[in-house]
Amino acid sequence: ELRLAPLHPMPTNRLIVAVGVLAVGVQPALGLHALVRPASVQLRAAGPTPGAVAARSRAPQASAVSAVLRPFAGPIAALAARPVAVGAVVVALATVLILWLVRLFNTPSRSYQDGERESGGINSVGKEYDAWTSEGILEYYWGEHIHLGYYQEGQRKAPFYGGKNFIEAKYDFIDKMLEFSQASSPSAILDVGCGIGGTSRHLAKAFPQATVTGITISPEQQKRATALASERGIKNAEFKLVDALNMTFADNSFDLVWACESGEHMPDKERYVQEMSRVLKPNGRIVIATWCEREEKPPFTPKERKTLDYLYGEWSHPYFISIEEYGRIMTRTGVLDQVKTDDWALETTPAWRHSIWVGVWDPIFFLSKPYLWYKILRDAWCLEVMHRAFTNGLMQYGMMTATKKQPQIEPAA
Repeated sequence: ELRLAPLHPMPTNRLIVAVGVLAVGVQPALGLHALVRPASVQLRAAGPTPGAVAARSRAPQASAVSAVLRPFAGPIAALAARPVAVGAVVVALATVLILWLVRLFNTPSRSYQDGERESGGINSVGKEYDAWTSEGILEYYWGEHIHLGYYQEGQRKAPFYGGKNFIEAKYDFIDKMLEFSQASSPSAILDVGCGIGGTSRHLAKAFPQATVTGITISPEQQKRATALASERGIKNAEFKLVDALNMTFADNSFDLVWACESGEHMPDKERYVQEMSRVLKPNGRIVIATWCEREEKPPFTPKERKTLDYLYGEWSHPYFISIEEYGRIMTRTGVLDQVKTDDWALETTPAWRHSIWVGVWDPIFFLSKPYLWYKILRDAWCLEVMHRAFTNGLMQYGMMTATKKQPQIEPAA
């Protein structure tokens, strides 16, 4: 009778062999007993047949295999005769594998590194976006807009989202964000964190009289954005490598400063807002869309803290802040007026799972890139964690807009 002993740590090499043999053992007809018998016994049993010479040539290899498998001979033979026991072991191994994968996927793998401000370092945000751009997966599934979409009532239920097209939802978001900004006929637009330039090109077409400048710290994004603008014949949009926390533009350069889902990656949110306010013209409009965590009142639970730490570390975010804190930062600049904030979590949260479903409906790109499977599965896992965090209120979708005050003129002495 087979008795299952308690689980103990096993050397990796033996564990791999055992799992492989157990998988084969589900079919007793494959001859497990012969596999684990010493090679000499196998040769004697074969007798003086024409295959004996060939068998002798394989004897050293068979001896080596049997030496490794010999400690498992008894359990394997017993399991082969007991399908129920085999099933139990397979289920146990599958459970262990699943738990290991869950732990692996819940461990952040791309923590933020601020190499741009460290001698010889590499900024992890630029590095990750370089990779995503060159791999092509974001552009294939998300189109030219690396941000969430906007979903009306009746368009928020998976898996079909009321017939809402995933890419079209992103264009709807841009239009809604433009409406929220209250901008009117801008002549100079700055897109902070432009990605591969989808929004910049959309705004350039919406305002043909304006010049649009998109900035990024990813050379691959800048190159792709420039190429797409050239292909589309859009001549009033340009793309530059500029650090949003240390912009090279003069004060009062733009009458619309647009920042869509770039604040998440900023290691200094206060300076981020200050720099955008500095380059904004008086009476110009600033509009920010960004993922936010809720106010820390009540304090985050250990589970919430663990989720936030995962979200920081998986997609290279230094930290998030609340919508309310963004409002306070904008007010503290001293130059922004009429600050307005809102939470668009309801309208944007469906995009997280929708982005997974588009891969389910169209798996060709995924299947054609086996070397990216692990990374894609990790990203899908993070998308689901994001969905749940936005659904349960831990995360919010912050929308902020304001205008820049006219400078006060000092009275003549």
